[in-house]
Amino acid sequence: MCRSIVVLRGEERATPAEVEAASRQYVRKVAGARVPAKANEEVFERAVEEVARATARLLEQWVTPKGARPPAMAKSRAVARAKAAR
Repeated sequence: MCRSIVVLRGEERATPAEVEAASRQYVRKVAGARVPAKANEEVFERAVEEVARATARLLEQWVTPKGARPPAMAKSRAVARAKAAR
């Protein structure tokens, strides 16, 4: 699995930007292309949108068992949020 995709489930809800970034990274990995060729841009972007919707739905519907703690926010997410706040 791609190491740059971080765990989005945690104490704080993932932002739409975080969901989109993880989805884009996943599609890049599966497609084997960081930037798609012009002929593949539309299908690439549609795949990113579909993965982002599925990811958001998963995170919204995920149930943490009673008494269990959700995972702590991934360090890379915390760092990225801090950079974005600057």
